[in-house]
Amino acid sequence: METTDKYHQLVAASKVSTYDAAIKAAVDKLLAEKCAANKTLDTLKFLLNTVDLTTLSSTDTATSVMHFTERVNRFEESHPELKNVAAICVYAKWAEVVRNTLEVDGVDVAVCSANFPSSQAKLEVKVAETALAVADGADEVDVVFNLGLYCDDDFEGVYDEVAELKAACKDALLKVILEVGALKTAQHVLAASILSMHAGCDFIKTSTGKIYDGANPYAAYVMCQAIKEYHELTGRKVGFKVSGGVRTSDEAVAYYTIVKEVLGQEWLNNKLFRIGASSLANNLVRDITGDAEAKPF
Repeated sequence: METTDKYHQLVAASKVSTYDAAIKAAVDKLLAEKCAANKTLDTLKFLLNTVDLTTLSSTDTATSVMHFTERVNRFEESHPELKNVAAICVYAKWAEVVRNTLEVDGVDVAVCSANFPSSQAKLEVKVAETALAVADGADEVDVVFNLGLYCDDDFEGVYDEVAELKAACKDALLKVILEVGALKTAQHVLAASILSMHAGCDFIKTSTGKIYDGANPYAAYVMCQAIKEYHELTGRKVGFKVSGGVRTSDEAVAYYTIVKEVLGQEWLNNKLFRIGASSLANNLVRDITGDAEAKPF
């Protein structure tokens, strides 16, 4: 990789391993040894509180999003013994609907913005959509890493776009979706992670779940290693969000295990660890309560 500018130099300076075969072997060993012990009732309860409960359908309407939010409101009454989800995640245009409907504390309003899921729009459009969503009440904004710029080796352009979107977020959190199914290799996942974090994002996220393959534990492992290295370098903690096909408790526990073993206890809270999902929350409630028919969300 050329190191002719500071953006390529940032990536080249990383000591995180990008040997895919070695990463696969390490992750497979880690999960085989640790997952069973980590699948406890307390872990499942914790994982429920990390969920960004998501609806991202072409058929979403103001009414359906309102009803979706009302189910989150009712959860505290039906299951007072459990902590609620971390956030409700919707398309940017529905931020105001969620904000006006949400009645419970501790649940954030998250949106997917910036021409999600393709990211194929002019930066001015992405910035405007993001700023409008924040003005409408979004606490968190998920945007897609600019794969087009990255594929053209324009690392400076990638960095600048993330920085501008972070500025548009003001006090809201910015999560950058790397789309690991498109990046494919550990080398590319690492480079995207480094560029996004140095540009100021608050979270790096695996996938949209819309176009390419969703999350996988090998990419998650590389991303967590990148977060660890970045924290050691800068002292700043960046969060990790897994999304795209995480449906079962076992799958969620696998990602919990990776975060726990790579990043440690400090990252085991919903300020630094999230799971974007739709069906996972109900599956966790069923496994926690033993009620196979439970469907609070």
